[in-house]
Amino acid sequence: MSRQVSFDRYGGVEVLELLPAEKPVPGEGELLVAVRAAGLNPFDTKVRRGLMEGVFPITLPSTQGTDVAGVVEAVGPGVQGFAAGDEILGSTGRRRAQADHTLVPAASALPRPPALSWEVAGSLWVSATTASAMVRAVAPEPGEIVLVAGASGGVGALVSQLARERGAVVIGVAGVESHAWLREQRIIPVSYGEGVAQRVSAAAEAAGGRLAAVLDAVGGGYVALGVELGVAPQRIDTIVDFDAAARYGARTDGGAAGRTADVAAVLELILAGRVQFSVHRSYPLEQVRDAYRELEEGHPRGKVVLIP
Repeated sequence: MSRQVSFDRYGGVEVLELLPAEKPVPGEGELLVAVRAAGLNPFDTKVRRGLMEGVFPITLPSTQGTDVAGVVEAVGPGVQGFAAGDEILGSTGRRRAQADHTLVPAASALPRPPALSWEVAGSLWVSATTASAMVRAVAPEPGEIVLVAGASGGVGALVSQLARERGAVVIGVAGVESHAWLREQRIIPVSYGEGVAQRVSAAAEAAGGRLAAVLDAVGGGYVALGVELGVAPQRIDTIVDFDAAARYGARTDGGAAGRTADVAAVLELILAGRVQFSVHRSYPLEQVRDAYRELEEGHPRGKVVLIP
């Protein structure tokens, strides 16, 4: 037997339960993985609250989680390159990462580098694929000025650093408590709130030019702000404000446009010390409600992770 996080109705953290479950059996191209760490993502919260029914319908009861790292216990037919005992990080194909055991498509798995902690490995995949796809969507050139909204969040922090790695001058919108970290990453910090458009314009002018692209990881008007400041809609990408994207013709490239190769590239940058990826806090699987409460109410800068 195994255990898995489940919910049988839409709602807040109170609907989450840790329930007994049969250990899954790997099918064609799949790995059975004993989970060592599983990251939380805001998408999980939106699905559980019923906010994604129109674009991501689910059947209740439902399990949770995509990011995962663990040890391969068995491989399904047709799997090559992995064997029992291998340590991997990956993305579940069935949204069942928050469990003792899960199934991971071999095509969505990579070996875990020994230098990478279980917590980082288990919370990296979605952020890495999403951030990579976002940056690729607007293709910043060296010297161009790029605005990142939500520059210190789980995805935004990676977006900011990946744009910087391409040689862009990055302006990052974030809370004041994250400004010191942004400066350490050679990112120009700007505060949220009233007057943000004026602060962004002033930061761009001080950097020697005007905005060339906008990468929006939080929503709340940054697509419109980019258009207002003269950014071409095809060089604005949002993973949150889909209504504004449709209205202005902006892009919505995110995790679905990501690739396994993107995660491998981000891993290289992390291991080389060129990109930081932080974990805010880990919780035992039994405290899944507390973990999601932290994610939803605490606005952590790093990732929140469950440890079976």
